[in-house]
Amino acid sequence: MTLRLAIIGCGKIADQHLLAFRRIGGGEVVALCDRELLMANQLGDRFGITACFADAAEMLRTTKPDVVHITTPPQGHFTLAKLCLEAGAHVYLEKPFTVTAAEAEELISLAENKKLKITAGHNYQFTLEMLEMRRLVAQDFLGGKAVHVESHWPYDLSDASYVGPILGSKTHWVRQLPGQLFHNLISHGIAKLAEFLGDEVKITAHAHQSPRLHSLNGQEVQDELRVLLRDENGTTATFCFSTQIKPGQNFLRICGPKNSLFVDNSSGTLLRLENKSYKSYLTFFVPPLKLARQHFHNARINVFNFLNGKLHQDSGMKELIEQFHRSIKTQGAPPIPYREIILTARIMDEIFAQIKNPAK
Repeated sequence: MTLRLAIIGCGKIADQHLLAFRRIGGGEVVALCDRELLMANQLGDRFGITACFADAAEMLRTTKPDVVHITTPPQGHFTLAKLCLEAGAHVYLEKPFTVTAAEAEELISLAENKKLKITAGHNYQFTLEMLEMRRLVAQDFLGGKAVHVESHWPYDLSDASYVGPILGSKTHWVRQLPGQLFHNLISHGIAKLAEFLGDEVKITAHAHQSPRLHSLNGQEVQDELRVLLRDENGTTATFCFSTQIKPGQNFLRICGPKNSLFVDNSSGTLLRLENKSYKSYLTFFVPPLKLARQHFHNARINVFNFLNGKLHQDSGMKELIEQFHRSIKTQGAPPIPYREIILTARIMDEIFAQIKNPAK
């Protein structure tokens, strides 16, 4: 089965989708759409795609794609995804999946009713180190369900091309989101927690503005977030979003009843933290040597994957898209369980409600 792909939203992220699709192969890009037709035409020029549209409904009627990737700002996700599903197309929605959990639930319900697939652009769930983590968890390396999970997600304020326009205009689309800067960035880190949490989660969230953002005239925008979570089964979790911590911390720690895992997304590495004891002073020598051996192994694996074309900047996106398209072709389960997409959205809803109206 050859998939006919269309993209709605022709900004920077659309280039990454097209590059990933080219790496995968076995499909055809039949249309590009952006309400600013110039953006669609420019993307088409870069990738040799001639069918460009300013109206999504017209694009769907004219080209009849099998799957649509929606890479617009999140305010348009719900309406556009609903339009595509009703036209019979499978949908890949860039993060955040929707603005609210209610929208996420409605879209997933619609997709299921129409026997279509839908997924969220949580591509950091599909990097090589995250795939290896999932393999070890499936083999019961943790020794049971996770006891505690920690997720850190960084953002560098020195990227003026992103934060500058946000601070420069109160009408910027990021400023119009309920969670503002957080809303557009934290779903990757929250999705990592959702994989290990039950459906009923108690949340305590606190946010503030960093001195650095204040010096940039940050106005009401907050950029430091700390969240505590606990599910109905007693599993606890923490989430930290920070623009201040240097070097930027992008990691996932999963603590189990037997062993634990540490996934460093910044360096593409994974550490197995095994519960072993050593006599006397060996405690100070053997564990560091074992960790050093793991770090060397990680470096060797990364070099091998790089030389063989498996390790690149968008490897997680390529893997997610490939798995999603495969699920369409085989009518299999989508790569991200719908439960996790909805739970991620619910957690984000509650975080934004708390930081908007903090308890006195």
